[in-house]
Amino acid sequence: MFKITFRPTRAETPLWWLLLKIVLQTVVFWTLFLLVIPAGLIGLEGVLGWPAFRFDGQQVLGVILFMLGGSLGLTSGATMGIYGRGTPVPFDTARQLVVVGPYRYVRNPMAIAGLVQGAAVGLYFGSYLILLYVVTGMVLWNICVRPMEEQDLETRFGEAFVAYRREVRCWVPRWKGDRVVGK
Repeated sequence: MFKITFRPTRAETPLWWLLLKIVLQTVVFWTLFLLVIPAGLIGLEGVLGWPAFRFDGQQVLGVILFMLGGSLGLTSGATMGIYGRGTPVPFDTARQLVVVGPYRYVRNPMAIAGLVQGAAVGLYFGSYLILLYVVTGMVLWNICVRPMEEQDLETRFGEAFVAYRREVRCWVPRWKGDRVVGK
């Protein structure tokens, strides 16, 4: 099994630089995980002779879901930069525990956003392999990455993270998010 090393962003990093890094990281991740890999999977389906699935409104629904997922991802990234004083990547992670914005409702809004966007791409193109790729990504993230990330958060933020994890679910948003976590 691999190990991720988490390192908080340097304290003196200006907010404008954090937000620019978040935008650049988003462009890299979206390009790789939502363009390059799905294009390869669509090409593989073509080689295998697998037809795309189709239904009325499918592409419109795909675009809407992509925009919703993208909005959640961008909002979550900005919230991480502004309130956490860090970025989403482990080697430049937040200095403060983030429990506001989308994080008030669900612990992993960026993962959810990415999965919604991936599913939206699969839906738009009618690709079974892209949908399988998304499900596989969710399972791998949940069993490989999430435990390491949560161990790091517990080590760095102690009881504050434990209380947050107790109150806010990992994948299913809570609807009592108007209450500040831990108070």
